[in-house]
Amino acid sequence: MTKSNERLKTLCALAMLTAIAIVCDIFIRIPNIGGFLTYEPKDVILVIGAFIFNPIAGIIMSLVVCLVEMVTISTTGLIGLLMNFLSSAVFVGVSSVIYHRDKRMSKAIVGLLAGSVSMIVIMLLWNYIMTPIFMGVPREAVLQMFLPLLIPFNALKAGLNTALVLLLYKGVVTALRKSKLVPEREGYENSNKKTNTVILIAVSALIVATLLVVLLIFAGII
Repeated sequence: MTKSNERLKTLCALAMLTAIAIVCDIFIRIPNIGGFLTYEPKDVILVIGAFIFNPIAGIIMSLVVCLVEMVTISTTGLIGLLMNFLSSAVFVGVSSVIYHRDKRMSKAIVGLLAGSVSMIVIMLLWNYIMTPIFMGVPREAVLQMFLPLLIPFNALKAGLNTALVLLLYKGVVTALRKSKLVPEREGYENSNKKTNTVILIAVSALIVATLLVVLLIFAGII
């Protein structure tokens, strides 16, 4: 296979994953959490793409998805773009940088946990900076939102996205392999026994279901 063909296949795979992330962003949403927060699972697809290819690809995908959101459904303009991109880029970037140092299941989990903590910290800092501008409230009011709203929301978001990545990664990679868009033996699932993969998927599915219910309760939907 020539390098040009490899690049074309990589671009096709990245475009496909970006399109799926955009669909997740626009159509799979839990809005109005705490009055102004929204959960959508776009970061799950972005991390999977970064795991398959590289962190830079994941961050570029994040920017494209956030730009599309800004010009389609977002009502928060450049502030919303900045906050969305920071959240996705930090989670995707940190997770994938750690994973690509040693492509094993354990490193994927460590990377996702590190990405989750980094995202929570960064978003708390940037909410402290930007929320007064966006909502017209004093910074003291933002500090009062940290414990009852911002920390639980970002922790739930990170936990749910982490579990979804672990649940869906193998299936996405397998589908891309069958489409000949990625080479064989790409990713952590090849370095572990099938039993471990089954257990991981089962546990991830349980965590996803639990955190999704908690998030829906938190949003006042159920």
